[in-house]
Formats: sequence, structure tokens, C-alpha cells
Amino acid sequence: MPCCNGLIIGVDASRNRSGGAVAHIRGLITGGDPRNYGISHVHLWGHDSILDELPVRPWLTKHIVTISASPILLQLAWQRWYLSKCAKQLSIDLMFNTDAGSVSCFRPSVTLSQDMLSFEPGEINRYPWPSRARIRLELLKYLQLKRLTGSDASIFLTNYAFKLINGIKAVSTHKIIHHGIDPIFFEISNYIKRNISIDRPVTCIYVSNAAPYKHQWVVIEAISRLREMTGLDIRLDLIGARSGQSASRVLVATERFDPAGTFVRVVDFLAHDEVPQAIAAADIFVFASSCENLPITLLEGMASGLPIACSDRGPMTEVLGDGGVFFDPENPGSISDAIGKIIFDTVLRNNISQVARDRARKFTWESCSEQTWKFLSEIARRNIVNAHV
Repeated sequence: MPCCNGLIIGVDASRNRSGGAVAHIRGLITGGDPRNYGISHVHLWGHDSILDELPVRPWLTKHIVTISASPILLQLAWQRWYLSKCAKQLSIDLMFNTDAGSVSCFRPSVTLSQDMLSFEPGEINRYPWPSRARIRLELLKYLQLKRLTGSDASIFLTNYAFKLINGIKAVSTHKIIHHGIDPIFFEISNYIKRNISIDRPVTCIYVSNAAPYKHQWVVIEAISRLREMTGLDIRLDLIGARSGQSASRVLVATERFDPAGTFVRVVDFLAHDEVPQAIAAADIFVFASSCENLPITLLEGMASGLPIACSDRGPMTEVLGDGGVFFDPENPGSISDAIGKIIFDTVLRNNISQVARDRARKFTWESCSEQTWKFLSEIARRNIVNAHV
């Protein structure tokens, strides 16, 4: 039972569905203890599939939101009116909105920004008017800006995300809090092949669904060019690219550049515990997305110790730093040059692998959780003080 003298925090995860959003909730609950910051109890609302993954904690009460599987208008109506009613009945001191598209009217609140697609002009234009996807993105942009600017404080995952969104419309008090990496990806380093030999196949791996900003089809062309230029047996594993809005573009590129099925392997998403083994079997990690907030996939590649060829867009340079070779994700020549440098320069390859792994160590769920609870406590106490002034 919650202590009557401590803060009571609400966490709204009722509309969380993506793997990254679910991982964030799991890391928040398992990584730290809110009682260290004067929070006596936490009420968390979410779909049962998410709540089932969370451990039992004496300070945590889980609330199943059955309507989260209903049509979106019903979800929004529940979030707008019923959630606020529940929060008031439970004497919630502050609501943590884990989705910036929340329409909850409960205050005070802190909102987490995890989506970037609606805010990147060059990226949102990949979805033409009047497609449903474009209309959805424009609506999300409006809702997210309204929520971020209407909250008492906001949390951003990267400086890049804060600067871009704040440049569109100034937000309130904010804090940059990185999310974490599953420790299992650091263990991969023990199995990574330290040398790339031209006497055996060189395997590149790219883990992502096929979206318009993921550019797997450009990577396929780049590998084809590099094979022709070097005569090496360079292969490409595309994990997860069978699904997504641009899966057909991946298929077309595969048929065009590898009609015999010699070097491209496209597979469905693997179970989370199977991804480390797939990465460990590769030689080079490729990340060609042009729109991210804080990409978990890239962090996992950094932790693994594989040398990384990476897109130079979005927050990727902020996250990876000197731990990779960057390329233009829409230019196959740029991609093939980056991968070629990694293959032929042993010193470079070993250096970027070590730098990336070292940088990855600061991305822990323990740090994310502790910083988040501390920030939520500070904002809640600030509002309590202001309410009595």
C-alpha cells in the first residue's frame, strides 16, 4: 500500500504499442526504485500484454486498460475523460504521459517525446497527401506539440530531438534522458569475429522493418556495387524487412540486384532473444535510417562491438560520435564507400568498434529509470509548492 506521506505518480502507457515504447516502460519499472525520490506509489495504466511483462513491485499498481484494443476514438475518449477521473480518485500528484500524442487533460503532467517522423519536414513528405499515413502524421504533429507545450515539463531522448521540436514551438521545462540497452547485447562482444577475411564471405546486417525512411533498397544497391568493384563475397542480412510499408521496395530491389539470391537475405523479425545471435554471426552492422529519435537498434549494434556503417541523418552522429563510418542513406555510392572503408582498414575497424562500445555503456536502463523518477519527483514537488504560494 502507498505511504500517505509520499508522492503518488501515475504512468499512462495505455496507447503504447511499439517495441521501443514497451521497452521503455519495462526499463522504467525494472531499472530503478521511485521510493529513492520520495515517490511512495506508482499507478500504471496499460494493455494487458504490456503489464504481463512487468514484474511485481510493492510500490506498483497495474491497471489493465481493456479499451486499448478498441477503435482509436474510443481510446482517445477514455484517455481524455476517464483516465483523469481515475487519477483524481487515486490522488495522483503527477501524470507521466509516455506518449506525446496523449489527449489526457490531467495536470500536473510530464510528457515523454519518442516520435520524430511528424517533425522532420523531409521525412514526412515521403508520405504524400492525401494518404491516410500523411493525415495521421499531421494529426500526430498537432497533438504532440499541444501535449508537449501544455505539460508542466517534458522529457526528450536526445538533444537533437529537443532542438528540432523546440525550434518549431517552444516547450516548457525539459530534461534529456537517454533510454537503455538490454545487457545481453554487451555479451555479444565475446563472440564477435575480430578480423574480416577476404577469403570468406563478409556479412553485413541491418535490423529494421521496411519503412520509407529506412532505405534498405539503397543498401542492397550499395552492396551490389561493392561486390562488383571488389570481387569480394559481401552479403547482406535484412532482419525484419519483410514487413512494413516499404516491404515491396525491398523485394523489387532484391529482384533487380540479386535475382539469383546470391547475397541478399530478407527475413521476418526475429524474437528479441534471437537478435543477439544474428548480430554475433555478422561482420559489419549497417544502420541506414534517416529519421530517428534515439534508435534502440543502433545502440544494440554499438554494444555488440561490431564495426558500424551508419546514416549521417537525425541524431545518429550525436549518438554514435566517432564510433562509426557515416554515409548518406539515399546515396548507394556513399554507403558502399563507408562499408568498403570498414572492410579494408583494420585499424579503423577496430577503433570504431571500441569507441562505439564504450559510448554504449552510458545508455543503461538503471540510469534512465533513476533519472526519470528523480525528475518526476522534482516536477511534482514544484507544483505542490506553487499550489500553496
